[in-house]
Amino acid sequence: MVSDLRVCFIGESFVAGVGDRKCLGWAGRLAARAVAAGQPLTYYNLGIRRENSTELRARWEAECAPRLPAGADCRLVISTGVNDSQYENGRPRVDPEDSVDNLAAILRRARENGWTTMVVAPPPNVDEDHNDRLLDLDARFTALCDSAGVLYLRAHQPLRDNRIWMREVAAVDGYHPDAPGYDEFAALLAPHWLLWLIDPDSGLAMVR
Repeated sequence: MVSDLRVCFIGESFVAGVGDRKCLGWAGRLAARAVAAGQPLTYYNLGIRRENSTELRARWEAECAPRLPAGADCRLVISTGVNDSQYENGRPRVDPEDSVDNLAAILRRARENGWTTMVVAPPPNVDEDHNDRLLDLDARFTALCDSAGVLYLRAHQPLRDNRIWMREVAAVDGYHPDAPGYDEFAALLAPHWLLWLIDPDSGLAMVR
């Protein structure tokens, strides 16, 4: 019997795949890799462009609940933070402490609902000051997920060092890549993603 595996991806424009002419983003590519590896699943992309973690916290559960029913193998993949750390009116859109609190609240509710969760780090862009703020948020998210026992994939620095990702981001709008960049993002995450689908309690090392 094939298990009823359902996965909701929630977060911002990178989850939605903005900039990708193939309209897949990294989330769609991960779903396709799972199916190609013999792991059927139902995939829901719930990413919203420019959404910050406060906005995500307000809407995510109502959208995921009908898609993650009792009796199914229900999973949640979260990626947020880039919009939080954007400067508007001389300050971040969301204070780092509030970003952590928002993610903690989402993780807590996911656990209460019995939904197995993975968090993906916010990726880099061409603005180095913004990247420095993202590195700070990345460290905070790492500590939170470690204390919560949730797999956290630290994709920020590997992508910052990735020539294809940074080239593609620069060529589009400074933030979002075209298909080759999303290929790199998905390839970085794929081994951990596939093992997590098989055994969410495998205790995998984080991507560093």
